Amino acid sequence: MGIDYKLIGKRIQTSRKKRNITQQELAEFMDVSVGYISQIERGITKPKLTTIDSICSYIGCDLIYIIAGVNENV
Repeated sequence: MGIDYKLIGKRIQTSRKKRNITQQELAEFMDVSVGYISQIERGITKPKLTTIDSICSYIGCDLIYIIAGVNENV
């Protein structure tokens, strides 16, 4: 069983949009290009765990949910 980067990207995108954060805002925080954020959200690029953790910190979502789809609040 491998890592599903498309699913991770979709969870990031959904969480980001729920909080009304643009790709531009996230890219500026991460000091990366909007294209890189787009590639993460589409599952094209494979970000490091530390990158995913930084994204989660900024958009205010749980790392475990983004990686595994498990919501701790349930």
